[in-house]
Amino acid sequence: MLLCQDRPSGLKAVIALHSTALGPALGGTRFHAYAGSADPEQSAVLDALNLARGMSYKNALAGLDHGGGKAVIIGDPEQLKSEALLRAYGRFVASLGGRYVTACDVGTYVQDMDVVARECRWTTGRSPENGGAGDSSVLTAFGVFQGMRASAQHLWGAPTLRGRLVGVAGVGKVGRHLVDHLLQDGARVVVTDVREESVRAVLAAHPGAPLTAVADTRDLLGTEGLDVYAPCALGGALDDETVAALSARIVCGAANNQLAHPGVEKDLADRGILYAPDYVVNAGGVIQVADEFNGFDFTRAKAKAAQILDTTTSIFERAAADGVPPAAAADRLAEQRMGL
Repeated sequence: MLLCQDRPSGLKAVIALHSTALGPALGGTRFHAYAGSADPEQSAVLDALNLARGMSYKNALAGLDHGGGKAVIIGDPEQLKSEALLRAYGRFVASLGGRYVTACDVGTYVQDMDVVARECRWTTGRSPENGGAGDSSVLTAFGVFQGMRASAQHLWGAPTLRGRLVGVAGVGKVGRHLVDHLLQDGARVVVTDVREESVRAVLAAHPGAPLTAVADTRDLLGTEGLDVYAPCALGGALDDETVAALSARIVCGAANNQLAHPGVEKDLADRGILYAPDYVVNAGGVIQVADEFNGFDFTRAKAKAAQILDTTTSIFERAAADGVPPAAAADRLAEQRMGL
């Protein structure tokens, strides 16, 4: 773990590397204030460590020759983000000599990676104008949709959400694209987001569609007839209270580290709720940015992200055969590839 500070720009950041067994650690840069925490710096460290571990497992099951890492820049990006700060951060990433490859995450965007890349060649998720793949949320959402199709096939016998009611919590960079896929597939969708402007934007993009919004996640979970719950915001979305309130039969979303603590996966299974492991279904974005190393080709990257359907299916089959929750089956498969 590398603790980073650059006083002139105000940078405070954490870079965590979990594994390089399969290759250089690859993972995004989160820019977050942790405003609700009594100790934001400690919260950032714990978040970076947990997210880095998740990236190791995600990259392994996505078939990538990368280990897992994650970075967190501490602070409100709307107030603190600047060219000087991003370039200072890029110099810290560069100091690791290629052991960590960075990309976008919550609070950072393609244009930010273009700035970081001025100081660090181990940067992906850049704009097409600068040789990059562009917005990785496009294939992240596509991969989550494939995982949702696999879940529907496993539970209801057909790989489609047509006629199903899907609740999407978080319609930012990834969630809004997921809504597009769901509506195109014939699903009915209800959304919520802490940012009212995000909800307004997604509703405006689909006039006349079977799309509604509710005030918060609690209202979303209580929506009558909800078939699928898709957490697409920050981690820890599946805690004891949430699982107890869930009426949906499937949980499949884009958020990282959805399980708030060990044992939640068993609680889901005991309640008959099919959980598609987050790091499996949300791997489309990392597949996209990893493809930059080969000279980005969207068709090639999308074809690889489409395989998330088969990977998710194999995990459900392994879970049934081993008598364990899908999260445990996914961990076992990833650990086999990493040699753990």
